[in-house]
Amino acid sequence: MDQFMLGIDIGTTAVKVILFDPTGLPVRAHATPYGIERPRSGWAEQDPLAWWQGCQDGIRAVVDGIPAGAVRSTGVVSQVNTHVFVDEDLAVLGPAIIWQDQRCAAVARELDGRLSAADKLRIWGGPVVLDASFAGARAVWFARTEPELWARTRWVLSPKDFVLAKLTGQVATDMMSGTRISSPDGYLPEAVALADGLAERLPPIRTPESVLTSTSDLGTVVVGTMDAYGAVFGSRTTEPGRGMISCGTSLVVAGASRQSLPSAGIVTFPPRNGLSVHAGPTQAAGDAVRWWSRVSGLTIEDVFASAREGRPGPIFTPYLAGERAPLWDPDVRASFLGLTSGTTQADLSRAVLEGVALSARHVLEAVEQACGTALSTVSLSGGGARDDLWSQLYADALGRPIERLLVPDSAALGAALLGAVGDGTYPDIETAAATTVQVDRTFLPAASPDLRYDVYRMSYGALREIHERPAEDTYLQRS
Repeated sequence: MDQFMLGIDIGTTAVKVILFDPTGLPVRAHATPYGIERPRSGWAEQDPLAWWQGCQDGIRAVVDGIPAGAVRSTGVVSQVNTHVFVDEDLAVLGPAIIWQDQRCAAVARELDGRLSAADKLRIWGGPVVLDASFAGARAVWFARTEPELWARTRWVLSPKDFVLAKLTGQVATDMMSGTRISSPDGYLPEAVALADGLAERLPPIRTPESVLTSTSDLGTVVVGTMDAYGAVFGSRTTEPGRGMISCGTSLVVAGASRQSLPSAGIVTFPPRNGLSVHAGPTQAAGDAVRWWSRVSGLTIEDVFASAREGRPGPIFTPYLAGERAPLWDPDVRASFLGLTSGTTQADLSRAVLEGVALSARHVLEAVEQACGTALSTVSLSGGGARDDLWSQLYADALGRPIERLLVPDSAALGAALLGAVGDGTYPDIETAAATTVQVDRTFLPAASPDLRYDVYRMSYGALREIHERPAEDTYLQRS
């Protein structure tokens, strides 16, 4: 009987459920899309039950007709820095606050202001910045604005922890999903203590490949991890000198190294087997394309077709909802620079794609600083990797070869590999990644973007005063 492994990725725009064979090739796939609600400026919410329904629908679709016992394992990853507040019975107490949400920026600055540079060095080992997605800021905001619901809150969960709790009855999380609040030794007491009452509402921490349960239809079900770390596994960024770009709704750039040097704006995950992964998430990659599709009147497909007709010219900074790595600035906003009377819609479509690629270079520079060395290999995956022009623009922007992976859904593959480690198919995630991750095509740089990148970088400082003006004094905050 054929054997399969199931990978589930609870993303920002859809749940993807993919059935893989033991070599890591997709056999069946199903995606359930859902939207983002933005009831106020800077807010971004989702219905957690949409994740749950999407998982149920996807599982049914891909295992239909598969013999009982053929699915050996299941792993789940999800968007991170997205929080849902639930009661003892896992009843949802309000919309999930997703990673894009900026409502807690003022609370985050308040909490960040309580800490000195020495405090941050002691707690996190480097110069971190607490931003609006910090779990402590979310907890403080919820307790202040919804005190009755906060009193009823039993768990503060990530999307995959919520879904797995409903799927298995077991409440748990992994260290990587606890961004800024966890370490190899458990939760960071001083970080968690920034929000009164948060400590007792956090789920127990287990390793990503730890088994939650075993069932006849899903096989061994494991704890899983955040989507970015799933992509680390699913792109083989598990060896020193390897790096990755995962282009989805947002962009995640990561690199693996035996070294760990402090680098502002970059997240360094706790080491696994002596290997540190340094990463930075941006705020908008595919989201920038969706924005341009909406305002230009083009379909997503037509945006890419239009970009292929565009010429290098305008420069786009994709700060549509502030920026995360490496700036961590909720107030910065996007711009088109260098427009002329001859600029066309196609030129702007190309500029949007190139601007996201330039943001990858910005993050990669900080990642390599944290790694202490240049990365020898950079892979590209995610939905954005499916387009040849965008893949080429990444190679041009970075000025180095880019290896596009055969399986673009690297986060879902990483989830499946964690399940396969949990059931014993592979001895460890490093072996699983080395065995299954394959390159589809290598893109070589065809143009030097250095001057354009300089303008991209200079624009942040040049426009900073405009971005920092109070909302009531500028049109920039109306969206």
